[in-house]
Amino acid sequence: MEKHIPESKLISADEALKTVLQGVKPLPAQQVPLVEAFGRVLAEPVVAKEDIPPFANSAMDGYAVRAEDVASASRDHPVHLRVIGSSAAGYVPSTAVVSGTAVRVMTGAPLPRGSDAVVRFENTDEPEQGGDRTPDEVAIYAPAKLWDNVRQAGEDVKKGQVVLEAGTVVRAGEIGLLAATGHTTVLVHRKPRVAILSTGDELLPPGSALEPGKIRDANGYSLYVLVEKYGGVPVPLGIARDTEEDLRAKLHEGLERGVDLFLTSAGVSKGDYDVVKGVLDSEGQISFWMVRMKPGQPLAFGHVQGVPLLGLPGNPVSSIVSFEEFGRPMLLKMQGHTYLRKPTVRGVTAEAFKNSGRRNHVRVRVVKKEGCYVVRRAGPQGSGILLTLSRANGLMIIPEGVYRVEVGEMVDVQMLDWPEIVESGVMDVQKAQEST
Repeated sequence: MEKHIPESKLISADEALKTVLQGVKPLPAQQVPLVEAFGRVLAEPVVAKEDIPPFANSAMDGYAVRAEDVASASRDHPVHLRVIGSSAAGYVPSTAVVSGTAVRVMTGAPLPRGSDAVVRFENTDEPEQGGDRTPDEVAIYAPAKLWDNVRQAGEDVKKGQVVLEAGTVVRAGEIGLLAATGHTTVLVHRKPRVAILSTGDELLPPGSALEPGKIRDANGYSLYVLVEKYGGVPVPLGIARDTEEDLRAKLHEGLERGVDLFLTSAGVSKGDYDVVKGVLDSEGQISFWMVRMKPGQPLAFGHVQGVPLLGLPGNPVSSIVSFEEFGRPMLLKMQGHTYLRKPTVRGVTAEAFKNSGRRNHVRVRVVKKEGCYVVRRAGPQGSGILLTLSRANGLMIIPEGVYRVEVGEMVDVQMLDWPEIVESGVMDVQKAQEST
């Protein structure tokens, strides 16, 4: 039987987050190939092994010239140069540019010796000649300044330069930079192995036929994909029944499989059969277990033989919201991330919202309209109503101590889907409202 917990016995969501983050630290580093580094966090600075580009090269298709030779060129008074060769990317020109000559070059081609500028094809008579072959002579229709259309050696990166700092999140641009500077592997923080355990005598796997008094396990599957989404490696432990013996066995299995974090759902709400807290008390230590937030008041945090455990509520919506608020930042910190907040926008409410005074995470639809983010509830807000969560693309935050939000107020919304689904307004909000 659920017992009423006085507000004075609950801690704030901010206190809870501070506690769970103090309870984890970045995992040790490992060397991985570049293609496996995407989305990971660098554990050490990266130093360029060579200049980028490694040599001066043409930034345009055109003619390598001496700038002083074409300083007076114009369409009315073109400068005529003898073309002594051509050069493409990947080949070193064998001829040197001297006064009165030019070399036809393509983008990326090494700059010929003696030249100090490139004149684009558009500023020559080549378009009139067809451009199919290297002409014997070219007419220059525009002047060029020293180093026009030339990429200098080391213009992007100098050899020995720190190009990426420790703590950098590796994206496509970082992968390209690492490859360009000669790196084939990189040192990043290890992905956390996360045990996922649902608890409850009432639970059945999704493929099982329903039995009287039973429900299917939704939390185990939602948490699995959320762990993957935020960079962890899910280690499913299945379902533990409502006995301390079964729960202990599952926890020991997780320890044997080398997990870095336990995620459990249900068993933390102080009911007669809620056993997670009891097992934590005997197997490790407990830091707190009730939070002033909605949904998601029941929340356990502790350690089992040194491995952190986050005990989430059993209601499916509460479990997912609590994971987003506490589990997600824990996972990110373990991977070396330093920015842990969810993407948040300021939106204007299209309807009023009542609140109990606790910090509330309201499931909403956010659509960008006329340059403004418009916020509406996605449907009924019961903590067991998954359909509303599936329709939501954000969580509107009503701060603790606020009892009502009026139409037209500015609010913060933590985005669950960002940004494509917001910009496109994928789902008609009005139809969603009418269907609930």
